[in-house]
Amino acid sequence: MNFDFSPRERELARLGRAFADEVLVPLEEATDRHGELPMELRAGVRQAVRDWGLAGINHGREHGGMGLTMVEQTVIEEQLGRVTNGLWSCVWRPPVSLKSGTPEQIETYLLPSIHGERRGAFAISEPDAGSDPRRVQTAARQRDGVWYLTGDKWFVTSYNASDFIIVHAHVDGDPDKPTLFLVDKPAAGMTHRRSPAFMHNFAFDHAELRFDDAPVPANRMLGEVGQGFEMTKDWFVEARLQIASHAVGAATRAAELANDYAANRHAFDRPIRDFQSIEFMLADMAVELFAAKSMLYRVAWEIDSGADRKTIHARASALKLYCSEAAGRIVDKAVQIFGGRGYMRENPVERLYRDIRVDRIWEGTSEIQRVVVGSQIRKRGMGVYTETAI
Repeated sequence: MNFDFSPRERELARLGRAFADEVLVPLEEATDRHGELPMELRAGVRQAVRDWGLAGINHGREHGGMGLTMVEQTVIEEQLGRVTNGLWSCVWRPPVSLKSGTPEQIETYLLPSIHGERRGAFAISEPDAGSDPRRVQTAARQRDGVWYLTGDKWFVTSYNASDFIIVHAHVDGDPDKPTLFLVDKPAAGMTHRRSPAFMHNFAFDHAELRFDDAPVPANRMLGEVGQGFEMTKDWFVEARLQIASHAVGAATRAAELANDYAANRHAFDRPIRDFQSIEFMLADMAVELFAAKSMLYRVAWEIDSGADRKTIHARASALKLYCSEAAGRIVDKAVQIFGGRGYMRENPVERLYRDIRVDRIWEGTSEIQRVVVGSQIRKRGMGVYTETAI
């Protein structure tokens, strides 16, 4: 097995790192103070994404994307994950479900989204529905050839950076008919209730929306009736790899900063890294990063190699679970090594500490990932995670 990155993959990693360092890192403190990326800076960042050649990294050339493999996408995403305050989200990734649209939908939504001229937000979670999508109460009913949506949606990420919403609803209120709808902003019958504050500050908001008999033309249904959950699962797999990539990037930055600090901070006439308690923390951080990166790039490689869809779904859950929890432990140790300085908001490790906590919650909690892993073991045996060359 060859574990070396190709020259092309290394080139893309350097591109992602340079964009993060030169474009996004300088925006971190302003974003944190403001609570989100200031409006007056957004157009400039959007243009920078185009100028650096990072538009549409997760879509094929046939739609105007970069046509990257999953490993190539991952080397970029890992570097973007180093930045705080969710600024990695400035590099847009149009939902993969848009590829399943009609030719007219692809022309209207996907192509301009790849070029950064449009942006979509995904509306799935609700007050009483998160990990269990069958509990979704948002209903879609058709009258006279028009769909009407009624229900509440929470945690609609990047709502105020988007001009359309992909809404997950149940046709006629039937959980066996999950279906996706494309809703343009502004929309009749759609109300933005609020964008609550969260533990982290994020580049864009996380909105709560209300739909009251909101009309949606028939040609704005994405896919067929009942296909919504399967299309959403494909998006979840990609999102879980993205979260794992960002978690590894964030943890790597925290570990590097902590290692440098431990080498230069002196106590009792020697660097604090000479104390075994600090050295052991750094060692544990390095080992967990080594394991997390190994998992991350294995799953990315398996996707590129055409592995079975169910196997990828199973392993993406294990990947997201391990990387998000390992990153939490690594960043926590980094804060401890910095001591009081690690608790200051001007220090990246403090912002990373707040940022990384949500990775164990969104796009499927750690508990849900364990349910998926356990279910796969029951159905297919331990080999789905432990297979060897025997």
